[in-house]
Amino acid sequence: MGCGIRTGVAGDGRSFMMPVMSDERIEPVVAPFGATLAPPGSKSLTNRALILAALGEGTCTLSNILLADDSRVMLDGLKVLGFAIDLDESARSAAVHGRGGAIPNERAELFCGNSGTTIRFLAAMCALGRGEYVLDGIARMRQRPIGELVDLLRGLGTRIEYLDREGFPPIRILADRLPGGMARFGAARSSQYLSAALLVGPHARHELIVNLDPGQTSWPYVAMTMRLMDEFSITPELVRDPDTREPRRIIVPRGVYRRDRFAIEPDASNATYFLAAAALHPGSSVTIEGLGRGSLQGDVGFADLLHRMGAELIFGRDFITVRGTDRLEGIDVDLADMPDVAQTLAVTALFADGPTTLRGLHTLRHKETDRLAALGNELARLGAIVEIEDGAALRIEPPTRVDDSPVGIETYDDHRMAMSFALAATRRANVTIRDGECVNKTYPGFFADLRGVLASESGH
Repeated sequence: MGCGIRTGVAGDGRSFMMPVMSDERIEPVVAPFGATLAPPGSKSLTNRALILAALGEGTCTLSNILLADDSRVMLDGLKVLGFAIDLDESARSAAVHGRGGAIPNERAELFCGNSGTTIRFLAAMCALGRGEYVLDGIARMRQRPIGELVDLLRGLGTRIEYLDREGFPPIRILADRLPGGMARFGAARSSQYLSAALLVGPHARHELIVNLDPGQTSWPYVAMTMRLMDEFSITPELVRDPDTREPRRIIVPRGVYRRDRFAIEPDASNATYFLAAAALHPGSSVTIEGLGRGSLQGDVGFADLLHRMGAELIFGRDFITVRGTDRLEGIDVDLADMPDVAQTLAVTALFADGPTTLRGLHTLRHKETDRLAALGNELARLGAIVEIEDGAALRIEPPTRVDDSPVGIETYDDHRMAMSFALAATRRANVTIRDGECVNKTYPGFFADLRGVLASESGH
């Protein structure tokens, strides 16, 4: 690790100086390892559960919450809105005092950092209030689209203004309780827009009915939202097309959320890095506790992809074990339902036999960075031949030989770039992960946990 100054290049070609926050080095694995762990709580579940608890009736204690940048800006936003939250950092728990669907403060300026779930969920929540609310974030957030959520909330009767560029934050919400009613939702760039509306739907003045266009994006995340709402005593009704079985309509009944306690599952997206580490090293194994076939998170399906590539897999109801074998093979897979695992699988593909094609990646350009472009750049640094097809697919041809000359991997202030490319360093010498502190967005202890897993002794 180190700090200093590095020269960067802006989009217009001008050079500029930028601080080196924290570079990370992971040494290649020399012996099989075996570990059992549970990553910190799910970001997706933490931020959804915080909204449900705040909107609920009475006090709900959330355990195993994620304490990272994305959840902290959500916690801060709820406090700015006037909600009382008793946070116990050592116990990783939060007692949220719900207000039964009311928004305490009539005015608020909410800083959402670069957390998509925070700005989208809080925007919908503010629509329930009475007053004026401004939502903004860092410079990158101002490049991340929010127009489809604004259109959805406007269609449900909420006044919203753009304060700068049409379709992007910052936005001002002039709320008079969310009217609700019927709206249509297309195949948007992010499923979080739909999830945001569903979360606040029970507290709209009229029953919320959302008609869905075909080809919904990242549907497992919407399913997660509805299952979580059910855990908090509100059960949305899903209507599917009788022929195609595609979702066609969601009806959210009016009501009040209720739950005294809720335990957050470990983060399935963050578990992928440890499962892939085992798959990349013959004789190694990793068991993730608290995740399995019964999980609320669709990203547990990543384990099946490793099995398709050749890793051994035991998939229990509440645990997942992956063991590395002598060979991984490239696969052709559609990741539209779990785009957050794309970077992990792309790096794993560097060490497979034959090419790997990842499809359904149209949402990656609108994440913390343009993840398609970032993947193309950094996989190429490691010797892969990479093709980006139609802005939605990535074809990866692994390098034909291992080149151990020093290489620095740029992370683009994207936590998933840092965590996924750390896997390459476990197989290839002299890899440095630039600005590793970006993992603080969702997993501050990632590098320490990864080193601990790699140093553990195999039981086989």
